[in-house]
Amino acid sequence: MKLSPRDATGYFTKPDPKRTGLLIYGADAMRVALKRQEVILALIGPTGDDEMRLFRIPASDMRKDPAMLLDAVKSQSFFPGARVAFVEGCTDALVKPVAAALAEWQPGDAQVIVTAGQLKATSALRKLFEGHGNAYAAGIYHDPPSRAEIEADLAKVGLTRVSPDAMEALTALSKEIGPGDFRQTMEKLALYMLSSSESATPLDVAACAPSSTEAALDDILNIVAEGRSAEIGPIMQKLEAQGVQPVGLCIGATRHFRTLHAASADPGGPAAGIGRLRPPVFGARRDRMLRQAQKWGTRRLEAALSMLLDTDLQLRSTSRAPTMALVERTLVRLSMLGGLK
Repeated sequence: MKLSPRDATGYFTKPDPKRTGLLIYGADAMRVALKRQEVILALIGPTGDDEMRLFRIPASDMRKDPAMLLDAVKSQSFFPGARVAFVEGCTDALVKPVAAALAEWQPGDAQVIVTAGQLKATSALRKLFEGHGNAYAAGIYHDPPSRAEIEADLAKVGLTRVSPDAMEALTALSKEIGPGDFRQTMEKLALYMLSSSESATPLDVAACAPSSTEAALDDILNIVAEGRSAEIGPIMQKLEAQGVQPVGLCIGATRHFRTLHAASADPGGPAAGIGRLRPPVFGARRDRMLRQAQKWGTRRLEAALSMLLDTDLQLRSTSRAPTMALVERTLVRLSMLGGLK
């Protein structure tokens, strides 16, 4: 049977121990792994692995010995409780031994949990689980977690006091970083707030969020927006050494100045405009962007966006001009424009 994404969320939290098996598949290996961990923990509990009630079978090993899965399904543990036979990284090439294990399964046997990468609708493995009367197939997609999922994960790590603004910050963060990093951020936030009786705030979320991989890019954009021309050269060398591409740098600068322009042009003023940004910005970053928007003003920001558009067109043309030098020259000109009184 096929589980919809909505039904799968609830099933992973509380799986049916009487089911024959479950197939979890998706292009994002981390998302698949997190859901697999969740469902196995719910089936056998935190001590199941230590009590030898979890049988791990790499797909590469099962290719050499196709009977491994059926043997694991029928094997008994010295300890009482539910058992799981887990096959990792399965493909359609192993559909026959998986089908044999499902066909031989009896109540009391180990439940079959199979993970796989992205599978087409015509996949034999998908059809096996979706067509089985007592097994499920669930696809994991790149959609960020819903608010309900975030609240459930926070409850699991023991954090129940979260302000509405902090929840909004977490929701925005979940769209920017990977599921593994986001899970670690929530665990870190729970530890961070362990001795506090107050609700978590956006500043607490920012303190626990992983350092951005675009930190150096953010640095140069702030340098340019604040008119610190002399600092551009050294950080440009650093970015070039890190492999940052000129087009990506131009796109990042355009995004930054477009955000400042949206804030500056807001009818309620830059402060109101910053407050309406989506995803929202908080803490020191919010204050910094507000000062930049107020300093530049709408007209100069429009001129800056025009300069960046011209540079982007040049980068995408057949011009043989040194592309990184072209971007650096534009950033220096922007910085000088921003430094004007």
